Formats: sequence, structure tokens, C-alpha cells
Amino acid sequence: MNNLKEIKKVSLWIFIIPLLAVNICWLIVTHHQYFTETLFEVDHVSRLNFTIPYLSGEFSISRSARVYPSYLIFKPAMIFTAFLLIKYWIYNSRLFSSLDSHSSLIKYFRFFGIASAVFLVLHSIFLGVNIDMEIYKFFRRFVLLSFIIFELIAQTLLVINFIKFKKNIKNLFRQWVLNIKIFLVITLIIVALVTIPILSSSGFKDLKHILEWNYFVAIISFYFLTFLFWKKK
Repeated sequence: MNNLKEIKKVSLWIFIIPLLAVNICWLIVTHHQYFTETLFEVDHVSRLNFTIPYLSGEFSISRSARVYPSYLIFKPAMIFTAFLLIKYWIYNSRLFSSLDSHSSLIKYFRFFGIASAVFLVLHSIFLGVNIDMEIYKFFRRFVLLSFIIFELIAQTLLVINFIKFKKNIKNLFRQWVLNIKIFLVITLIIVALVTIPILSSSGFKDLKHILEWNYFVAIISFYFLTFLFWKKK
């Protein structure tokens, strides 16, 4: 139980850093006029009119993050977030190992959690690198999809662990937060399954972007809930 303080701290930063990064990138490309004739002047092809992508879906996260100077913020932020994710899943595996060192779920959520962090690093590194080869385009899509799937699996397994061991930690966590976590994970899974036909089609571009922005925030909200989940000792 000595990891609770570290888990709370790391989980809060995992929520804050990427949330700030993607929204700063959005504001940079839609407020490009403030950077004109400066060292951080936005590329002409990357300048966008102001809109709220969470509602309009006019552009994707990668569209705003892969251009100069946005990637100077996005890439380091995501790589650092991946580092924090690795720490988060290791801390949680240690926590549950102290309750039951023989639980197979522990090694599985640790594996999927750390693997998702690795895919996030790869996605960040290759974002904005344009190579006109189908296999490279497939690789980029595979990396991004793997990050989402592995992250969702890790979160699901961790929630199952919370349910399994909640009697052992009943004085340390808030039940209402666990209920929200369960609802969030179920919702993420349902949305992922329901939107497969949309995501695999060539149309619905704006809707895909709306889903991307909001789904991203929902995924990282899991970590803010972790911060709220544990009571102060």
C-alpha cells in the first residue's frame, strides 16, 4: 500500500499533460495569427480557422499536432506521458501483488499497460513523418490502433482487479469513483465496437474526428478518476 501516493501523483499528471498538449496544439493552429513573423510561425498549410473540434470535427488531433510548432509540444508531452504510464502500471502491479502475488490479472494488465505506452512513443515519434508507402501508412494506423486497444484492455483488467479486491481495500478507496470507472470502461468498449463500421468506412470524416477528440479525453479521464479513487491516508 506504500504505492498509493505515487499512483495518485502519476495518474494526475497522465491526465493533465496530454490534455494540455492536445488543446494547446488545437489553439496554436487556430490562432496562428499570433505567431506571425516569430520563431514559432505556423506553417501556411497548417493554418486553420477557429473551431471547436470536439463538436465540429473539422480536423483531427494529429492534424493539429504534427505541424510546426505544435509538434514541439505534442511529441515531448506524449513521450513523457508514456514514461508516466509505464510507472503507473508498474506501481499498480506492485500494489495488487501485495494483496495476491499469484493473480494472473496483474501480469496481464501490466503487460497491456506498458505495451500501450510503447505504442504511444512510436506514434509520437512517427507523427508527421511522411513516407509515401502503403506499408508505412499501415504501420502508423496499426501503432495508433494498438495503443487504443492495449490501453483499453489494461484499463478493463485493472477495473476487474479493483472489483476483485475491493473488500481488501474498502477503507482506502471511494466506491462512487469505482462505479464511474466501471461505467467509463464499459462505455469506451461499447463506443469502440459500435463505431467500427464508421471508422472502417471512407466517409463520415467529421464524425470520425469528433469521436477521436472525445474518445481521447475519455481514455485519459480514467487516470483522473484514479487520482480521485484513492483516499488520502
